[in-house]
Amino acid sequence: MNYEYMKNAQKIQEYVTNMRPAFNKRAVFSDETENYRTPFEPEPGDVVNVRIRTKKNNVDLVYLVYEDKKKVMDLADSRDGFDYYEANIPLGTETVRYYFEIYTGKLNCYYNRMGVVREIDPHYSFGIVPGFKTPEWAKGAVMYQIFVDRFCNGDMSNDVVTGEYCYIDEHVQRVEDWYRWPQSMDVRDFYGGDLQGVWDKLDYLQGLGVDVIYFNPIFVSPSNHKYDSQDYDYIDPHYGKIVSDGGDSLNWGDKDNSHASKYIKRVTDYENLEASNAFFARFVEEVHKRGMKVILDGVFNHCGSFNKWLDRERIYEHQQGYEKGAYITGDSPYRTFFRFHNEYDWPYNQFYDGWWGHDTLPKLNYEDSPMLYEYIMKIARKWVSPPYNVDGWRLDVAADLGHSNEYNHQFWRDFRRNVKEANPEAIILAEHYGEAKSWLQGDQWDTVMNYDAFMEPVTWFLTGMEKHSDEYSEGMFGNSDCFISAMQYHMASFYAPSLMTAMNELSNHDHSRFLTRTNHKVGRVAHLGSEAAEHEINKAVFREAVVMQMTWPGAPTIYYGDEAGLCGFTDPDNRRTYPWGREDRELIQFHRDMIAIHKENRELIEGSLKFLANDYQLLCYGRFTDRAKTVVAVNNSDQTKMVELSVWELGISRSREAHFKQLIVTGDFGYSLIKKIHVCKGGVVRMRVPSHGAMVIRCEVEKNSRNV
Repeated sequence: MNYEYMKNAQKIQEYVTNMRPAFNKRAVFSDETENYRTPFEPEPGDVVNVRIRTKKNNVDLVYLVYEDKKKVMDLADSRDGFDYYEANIPLGTETVRYYFEIYTGKLNCYYNRMGVVREIDPHYSFGIVPGFKTPEWAKGAVMYQIFVDRFCNGDMSNDVVTGEYCYIDEHVQRVEDWYRWPQSMDVRDFYGGDLQGVWDKLDYLQGLGVDVIYFNPIFVSPSNHKYDSQDYDYIDPHYGKIVSDGGDSLNWGDKDNSHASKYIKRVTDYENLEASNAFFARFVEEVHKRGMKVILDGVFNHCGSFNKWLDRERIYEHQQGYEKGAYITGDSPYRTFFRFHNEYDWPYNQFYDGWWGHDTLPKLNYEDSPMLYEYIMKIARKWVSPPYNVDGWRLDVAADLGHSNEYNHQFWRDFRRNVKEANPEAIILAEHYGEAKSWLQGDQWDTVMNYDAFMEPVTWFLTGMEKHSDEYSEGMFGNSDCFISAMQYHMASFYAPSLMTAMNELSNHDHSRFLTRTNHKVGRVAHLGSEAAEHEINKAVFREAVVMQMTWPGAPTIYYGDEAGLCGFTDPDNRRTYPWGREDRELIQFHRDMIAIHKENRELIEGSLKFLANDYQLLCYGRFTDRAKTVVAVNNSDQTKMVELSVWELGISRSREAHFKQLIVTGDFGYSLIKKIHVCKGGVVRMRVPSHGAMVIRCEVEKNSRNV
C-alpha cells in the first residue's frame, strides 16, 4: 500500500513538474525596433535576425511565418523571467511581411502588431522593406515649425509696404502692431517676420533643444503663407535681402499689378534674388554649425497666379531675363505647364485649371509637360545640394499632385531618386490626411505629418476636440480604449523607419492651437472672436500633451509659439505672431525640460512601445530597450489617481527589486523635476499621478541578469 501511494505521488510530482503554467499573453512581445530585429534597416540580400519574447517556460513552440514559409524559432536566451526566441529571414529585393505563431499545450495563437490574436489580419503584420532607410538624424529629432512672417522681424528694410501690390482684389497691408491678432482676410497682411529674424533667435532655438527647423514656404510668393509659389528658384527677398530697391506702390484704387513697380523691382531683379539665395545659404551654414538641420516646404501640386510661368498678374511680362508666361501668350515655353480649356483666348487666357477651382492656385500639369517635370526635379535637387545643403523637403498636399493616382506614385518615386542622389541624408516627409501606406513603401516618401497616429488621437483623448476645434465629442474625451485602438490601427500603416521619423505635432498652421482646444470651445474666430481662444484654457492638459509628444515614437514637432503659450483658433487665428516679451516663461522652461528628457534617454527615440494600463481619462505606457525602461502615466481626470503598473512587461525581472527614478511630474499644481525614487517589487510599481497630470519614471537594468 505504501508502494502504491509513493508511485502515485511520484506521478503527480512528475505531472506538476512538467506542466506549463497558464499562458501569459502579456509577456509576449516583439516589434520592428532594433531590440527585436537586426539589422534594423537591412539591404537586399541581408539576413535579418527576428526575435520574440515570451514568459519563461511558458510556451512549447514558436514559429516565424513569412511569405509562404513557416520556420521554427530557436530558444536563444533566457533572462529576467523571459525566453527569447529567434530565427533568420534571408532577404531578396521585395518587402517581407511576417508574424508569429505560438503553441502552448492545446492552445495556439498568433502575434502581430495587435499583440496576441486568434486570427491573422494582414494589416497588422510586421514588415521589412529591403533598402528602406530614413536618415538617422531625423529619428526622434525635435523639430520646430516656423511660419516666417509671424516669428521675428530682424530686417525692417525688406518689409512689405502697404499698397506695394494687390492680392486677391485688395492691396496688401503692413501691420504696424506686432501683437495685433490676425484679421479675417489675413492672407494679405504682413507683420515683417523674415530669415534674419530667425537667425537672430537661433540661440533661443538651440537653447530650447531644437534639432530641426521646418519652414513654411519661403520662395517668392505674394501671400504671407507662400503656398502659391511665384518662383521656385529663389528665396523671397521680403524674407531675404533687398539690395536694389525702388519703384512705387500702387495708387489708391489701382489694382493692376503691372503698375506695382516697387513689387516688380523687389521680386524680379536678379540682384535681389541672388542676394536672398546667398543669404539663405549662409543661414543654413550657420544652422549646421550649431548641429541643427533645415527642412523646406515644397508646394509642387500647384503654384500661384503670380508665378512667372503663368504670369496672370503681368509681373514679368516686360522684364528682361524672363520668358513670356502662359497666361500672356500661347507661344510661351511654359504653355504645357498648365491645362487650358480655351485654345483661342490668348493673349491673357484665363481659362486654366485651378486646384479645387481656385484661379489663384493654378494646377501644375505634369502629365502633358516633360519640361515641367524636369524643372521640378531640378528644384528638388537644387535646394538639397551645395551651396544651400538643405536637409529635406516637406511636401504640401502631396497625394493631390498629378491627374491620376498612377502618375502621382511614379512622380514621387522619381522625386525620391533625385533627392536621395543629390543628398542621401535628406528626408522626404509629406502632408497627408488618411491612409498613407501606399506612399510609405520605401520608394516614395520617408514619412508624413502624423495626423492619424498622433495629433488626432491625442487631441480627442485629452480634449475631446477635433483638431480644427470644429467639434467636441463627449464619447471621445478621456476614452483611452479609442486612443489605443486608433494608435494600433494607424501605426500599423508605418514601417519602423517611417514611424521613427513621423512629424508628431500638437498644432500647426492649418489647425487650431492645442492650448486653445483645451477650453472645449467649438467654432472659429469668425464666430467666436480671437479673445475666446484664450478663455478657460488649461495649461495642465497642454503639459500632458507635451509629455506624450516627447515620449512617443517619432519626431516631436513644436509649432512656433506653442511653447510660449500662444493660442488661436484655426486658420488664420493660428498664425499669430510669436509673443516676444510676453512669453509664458514657465511653459518655455517646461518644454526645455521635456525636450532634455526626450534627448537624454535613448529609449524614447529608438525603444519599443508597450501599453501597460488604461481606464477612463487614464493612459499608461512604456518605452524600453534591453537596458533602459521608461514609464509614462497620464491622468487626464480632475482627481489624483494611484496607479499600480505591471512594469515587468517591459522586461524587468519580478524576482529582484528595481528602482525607478522620477524624471518629471506635472499636474494642476504646475510641474516638478524632483528626483523621487519609486521602488518596484515583484515587477509592480505604484505611482500617485496628479490631476490633469503626467509622470515619467525610468530605471536601468543590470547586464548580468540571465537565467533569473
